[in-house]
Amino acid sequence: MTRFILVGVGAGVLFAFMDALLNANPLAQRLLAAYKPVMKEKIDAVAGTLVDLIYGIVMAAIFLILYDSLSGETGLLKGLSFGVLVWFFRVVMSVATEWITREIPQTTLLYNLLGGLLEMLVLGAVYGLTLNPEIWL
Repeated sequence: MTRFILVGVGAGVLFAFMDALLNANPLAQRLLAAYKPVMKEKIDAVAGTLVDLIYGIVMAAIFLILYDSLSGETGLLKGLSFGVLVWFFRVVMSVATEWITREIPQTTLLYNLLGGLLEMLVLGAVYGLTLNPEIWL
């Protein structure tokens, strides 16, 4: 159980770090300016980090629950399968909704899709390389 918590928290920290890198770089700042009219003036970094930590733990638990159903023969391939699955439900569906309902530049939407894919594949790889349900169930 300790390993599960450490991996989940570590993934949450990694998630927060990747979010910061993907959202704070100069290219992202230009592309994400489209959201400026609806953005908060100040973001609560503590709350954002806490949410990412919770995401990391919850996603680790979901990975373990789905493990046997995921494609791939190795933990890494199962992790990457999980990453693609989460990417679809978390990122692709959100970006598709934005494309349909908001005036967001296509380059921004593409950046969100690719950045989200990178995040989810990295997190999936972390889960796949470090978690195995035989240890937990």
